[in-house]
Amino acid sequence: MNSAQIDTFFATLAAANPRPQTELVYTNTFELLAAVLLSAQATDVSVNKATRTLFALANTPQRMLALGLDRVTELVRTIGLFRTKAKNLLATCQILVDEHGGQIPRSREALQALPGVGRKTANVVLNVAFGEPAMAVDTHIFRVSNRTGLAPGRTPLAVEEKLMSRVPAAYLVDAHHWLILHGRYVCQARQPQCQACTVSTCCDEGRRRLKRGRPGRQAAA
Repeated sequence: MNSAQIDTFFATLAAANPRPQTELVYTNTFELLAAVLLSAQATDVSVNKATRTLFALANTPQRMLALGLDRVTELVRTIGLFRTKAKNLLATCQILVDEHGGQIPRSREALQALPGVGRKTANVVLNVAFGEPAMAVDTHIFRVSNRTGLAPGRTPLAVEEKLMSRVPAAYLVDAHHWLILHGRYVCQARQPQCQACTVSTCCDEGRRRLKRGRPGRQAAA
């Protein structure tokens, strides 16, 4: 994918969805951090179901600590790896209270020092909560970046670094959301919907499929 195709790629996605948003449900920055921490190896749908009750009871680090580990574990038990995630969430809350006055830090280093918060989670918080041009490379972004030729790389970090250098500045803040949503609903892992894809002519794989007469699965009407 060359620079002209990259610009067309994002211009097309932006025209279809000018204000992309995360599908995690949250009302403050702490809830966002907690939801992203809980979402590792889980779907946004499953996290939202659990956090609906959790956040109604505890929407600050102090209130989450007051619930205690047993109650938090019970409330998130429908999410994968729930025991480890509950422990990490409570440990993170303790650090937020002790070291940050209950506030969410705005640096990647401070975020990644929190239990259960890796580079991807930190990038989500920096991007969604604080509007930083950060790129959280999950399985969808990794797949789309490699398949399209937008930012091929063998590791999430390699893909992240290439995205940060190749995505035009005008699209950088929202690119994370566009790529996730495109991978989740169009450029799917097993059956990419190339025939229904509005950016297939910009995509390396899409052009190959169309040339071979293999347009991918037709999206349901």
